[in-house]
Amino acid sequence: MTSPRLGFFTRLLGDAPPRERYRNALAQFEHAEQLGFDTGWVAQHHFHEGEGGLPSPFVFLAQVAARTSRLTLATGIVTLPLEAPLRVAEDAAVLWTLSDGRFELGIGSGGTATSFPPFGLDVDDRPATYAANKQTVLRALRGETLTIDDGALYPPAPGLVDTLWEATFSARGAARIGSEGHGLLLSRTQPRPGYTGRGSAADQVALVEAYTAALPDGVAPRVMASRSALVVDTEADARRWRAQGITHSLPMLAAQGVTVPGDVDDAELAAYLDLHIGTVPQVLASLENDPILPLATDIVFQPHPVDPPNEVVLRSLELLAGSVAPALKGIPWPSTSSTT
Repeated sequence: MTSPRLGFFTRLLGDAPPRERYRNALAQFEHAEQLGFDTGWVAQHHFHEGEGGLPSPFVFLAQVAARTSRLTLATGIVTLPLEAPLRVAEDAAVLWTLSDGRFELGIGSGGTATSFPPFGLDVDDRPATYAANKQTVLRALRGETLTIDDGALYPPAPGLVDTLWEATFSARGAARIGSEGHGLLLSRTQPRPGYTGRGSAADQVALVEAYTAALPDGVAPRVMASRSALVVDTEADARRWRAQGITHSLPMLAAQGVTVPGDVDDAELAAYLDLHIGTVPQVLASLENDPILPLATDIVFQPHPVDPPNEVVLRSLELLAGSVAPALKGIPWPSTSSTT
């Protein structure tokens, strides 16, 4: 059986000014490569510094590419409706070239409604704009003629189109992604209408099933499972960071209209929020209940929404690579895995 790729995901958050956030994230990517991680991911967010600190993922990943030699870099996601699609294809091609093919493009329709009006867009037009922009990106990456004088994407990036990932929260979206043969990006947690007392990983099984059922013959599945995980050395640290992760998650629950019963303790609430925070045994026990991990070709850990200081993230990366990932090899992984 083939083990999944191990990945690290950062939103470039933390209690620090922008320059320090970016420098810390660069150090984390370098550390992840040294520890044996296979992939490094970033997400694009505009305006809201508490949600995500990176509006320009291609610029940042170009710097990461210059500081690493093996790590495959990826976007999870570029908010495609807010972008000029040909510029996305061009920037992706340049990054793919500079990194010697160590780049994979992840795209999505985006989730922050208030980010659309400043770009002159109506959020209600998001699905149609995303679909149109995606087709333009695909045409460019495939090397199709784009100008009346036979101009095409330069630099050419043969193979980059085969790395494309798309994000969705729905089984219908997953089926569409599968039918097009692209990779499926699963969020760290699914939106839910009310408090259930359990994590949302089981809700993603339907997405994976819809995706794999729709794949064309001969196309291997690519399923990326993003998971919030912070591994620490002591139970006291676990309690501290678990509480911070919950505190940082409360605005998300409020935005979804979810009311948490007053008698819920932190352990139950963390499980509901899909937060895998604790010592190595605690995180392993939590992850072993995740039904998506045996179906994933890529498992990607992120410290969000805890967003602790840099030194805590670096230590968590060490524990994830040295203790958690090896123990997870006992899971019956799928027989195929994505390759770069």
